[in-house]
Amino acid sequence: MARRKDRLVAAASEIGPDALAIPCDVTDEAACRAGIEEAAREMGGIDALVYATGIGHLVRLADTDAATWRQAFDTNVIGAALITASALPHLTASHGTAAYLSSISASSTPPWPGLGAYAVSKAALDKLVEAWGVEHPQIGFTRVTVGDCAGGEGDSMTEFPNDWDHELAAEMSQNWVTRQYIGGTLLEVDELVNVLDNLLRCGPTTHIPTVTVVPRRPA
Repeated sequence: MARRKDRLVAAASEIGPDALAIPCDVTDEAACRAGIEEAAREMGGIDALVYATGIGHLVRLADTDAATWRQAFDTNVIGAALITASALPHLTASHGTAAYLSSISASSTPPWPGLGAYAVSKAALDKLVEAWGVEHPQIGFTRVTVGDCAGGEGDSMTEFPNDWDHELAAEMSQNWVTRQYIGGTLLEVDELVNVLDNLLRCGPTTHIPTVTVVPRRPA
């Protein structure tokens, strides 16, 4: 599930006939309900959920306006809550598992300069995942903390930094290196996918509240 149907269809065709392409805007509550119900109907239920949606504007906190704050929380936090609430009856019936991609900037390192709003929203997501787990212990809720991940290739490349100001990005990147937030290596997307696959196969009886996936630092 994602917003761009053409890319979803292309991705589903690569995966095979069992894959579904369901467009969904996670900031739209009705779209979340409709997308989840379509997925459950076509697949005969839902036993796993991965929330990988995220938005991160590069902007100093002093320059972050209300609209930018709302976009960060609408996508990174509220969208996760809406999708989860929609999937909850199906995950409860299947004793399923739900994983949410978070960031090292929300827990493992101080907030990265220029990505303050992003870090704050991811910290809120972390607490949201914990709250879901407290209220619904029969479902396996896990936050997956990710750091320094490669962006993929071609159509699968992340669009996370596409709207960043290039001059500010260059300034902030040097700041991140100086603070040793960037280790010089990147985690390949396939490695992250393998971790998620193994996590979802564990099921809710194996309580895994947090998984951290970061690249090895160079020797």
